[in-house]
Amino acid sequence: MEIVVSLAIGVLASAGVWLILRPRTFQVLIGLSLLSYAINLFIFSVGSLSVDQEPIVRPGVAPDLLNYTDPLPQALVLTAIVIGFATTALFLVVLLALRGLSGGDHVDGREERP
Repeated sequence: MEIVVSLAIGVLASAGVWLILRPRTFQVLIGLSLLSYAINLFIFSVGSLSVDQEPIVRPGVAPDLLNYTDPLPQALVLTAIVIGFATTALFLVVLLALRGLSGGDHVDGREERP
């Protein structure tokens, strides 16, 4: 389970960084989204990757991460998803306005001429 999540985080982070370095603004937006998904998965995995475990400590069971899942990273990830969605929507509106004003969608504002 940990290897699968680690590989997913690595693939999302590397694809996000690669897309952030692209010259078009829409690719930068998708790269930022992928990078935020990788960070959310990382934060979520910090709280322990327990399958079929309640996030509540039960009586008679030791209160450690072997017996329950920490609910704080889950709340942080949920908050980050909402904030990420709002900032992505705002960035998309700004991107469309910029494209309408400048006529292009390059990050530096200049089209490559062959």
